[in-house]
Amino acid sequence: MNKRGFAYLKSLGLVSLGLVTSVAEAKEPARNPNIVLIFADDLGYGDLGCFGASQYQTPHLDQLAARGMKFTHFYVSQAVCSASRAALMTGCYANRVGISGALNPFAETGLNPDEETIAEVLKKKDYRTIAIGKWHLGHHPQFLPTSQGFDEYLGIPYSNDMWPLTYDNVRATPQTNVRKASFPELPLLENTQKIDEFRTIADQEKITTLYTEKAVRFIHDNQNSPFFLYLAHSMPHVPLAVSEKFKGKSNQGLYGDVLMEIDWSVGEIVAALEQCGLTENTLVIFTSDNGPWLNFGNHAGSAGGLRQGKGTSFEGGQRVPCIMAFPGTIPAGTVCSNIASTIDLLPTFAALAGAPLPSRKIDGISILPLLAGNFSANPRNEFYYYYRQNSLEAVRKGDWKLVFPHPGRNYEGFAPGQNGLGGKVNDQFNFEGGLYDLRRDPGERYNLQPFYPEIVAELEKVARQAREDLGDDLTGNPGKNRRKPGSLN
Repeated sequence: MNKRGFAYLKSLGLVSLGLVTSVAEAKEPARNPNIVLIFADDLGYGDLGCFGASQYQTPHLDQLAARGMKFTHFYVSQAVCSASRAALMTGCYANRVGISGALNPFAETGLNPDEETIAEVLKKKDYRTIAIGKWHLGHHPQFLPTSQGFDEYLGIPYSNDMWPLTYDNVRATPQTNVRKASFPELPLLENTQKIDEFRTIADQEKITTLYTEKAVRFIHDNQNSPFFLYLAHSMPHVPLAVSEKFKGKSNQGLYGDVLMEIDWSVGEIVAALEQCGLTENTLVIFTSDNGPWLNFGNHAGSAGGLRQGKGTSFEGGQRVPCIMAFPGTIPAGTVCSNIASTIDLLPTFAALAGAPLPSRKIDGISILPLLAGNFSANPRNEFYYYYRQNSLEAVRKGDWKLVFPHPGRNYEGFAPGQNGLGGKVNDQFNFEGGLYDLRRDPGERYNLQPFYPEIVAELEKVARQAREDLGDDLTGNPGKNRRKPGSLN
């Protein structure tokens, strides 16, 4: 840890408590720590070996967890692509910065350049920055990574299914799928220029390797300066594709093969850090943008027993696996059950680097005490579950979650699709809501609202604060502190 990060922990009283003695005794690096943030797409809570996955192996991620920390109550801002990424990049709930849903290739909006991203915060401390993989925060030049604090970008501008092929990998026509037929070929961008395109599922088989090789080169090329490497994998979002080196390697079909290749990618990045002598001075984080797209059946992941999945504000949609490793700072082999979120990463990185926070209001809280193993610090004890445009569907405080009546996606009662084709869902199911004790009932099956009126009242107070600040479409409250996305007009 650098001097500023150590001073920050000392100011919290953690050093004097002896909770980070190893940090105090460790040799301080000569520069700010590197940060590697790996973001999977549609990977569920139960999709890693160290989170209970079976029939395929994720040894590199399991080893990362063994030498670092597993977060078991880690949340995304919303369980959908663009909103989740906007929150990650800005440290804000996605509805604060005006991003919702999943932007398509015809969108004329994107992340407002006036918002400060993680990359822009770290650039203040002379970090080299790169974004690799899926961006999905606007495909026009003013919204792309190189306009948002990143020195370099290589990847696709939106989801890998936003192309003119249907989910059975057949080219769409206006007769078979008018929406898909209108999409352009899936572009591969370097900075702001298209350098290639993916026209077939065979083309997408090289995508994970392509991203990984770029990440490894970046580490080697920038080993003498602090850097921020953001790698947002396109997989395991459907359509699934995997390179020859992993085809048929798992006992769970193509989905397992894809996860094994993502695990390989993590291993290559960790090896590059080791080769460059950077392991001790690099924070590595692996997590996902939301839960599994369950109606895709054997081409979807597992929510690990949590309720529902992608596109919902239930735990299976917004709670994701998270692993963090930082030798000398994060105690090895630890498990953190405190609430934390992707919105907390920006302020945590700023604290590590000694960088000032954005001038505009953010929602994230530094979780540096948790990284040091001080779980009693509990920097975040509340969380808002927003979805759709601006609907507050639930709030959490401590172990208690209050779900409000709302229309939403329901996967239950429908047979999932198979082999790349999606099954039916009900996107307008009327959920009744309820009070759930997530310590004893992470599957949100037992409504305790009639038994704990005092807990309900406490959580209603949290909801009123959220509605006052950010608004709530369900109650007709516009909120006072929402900001507009970037727009071409």
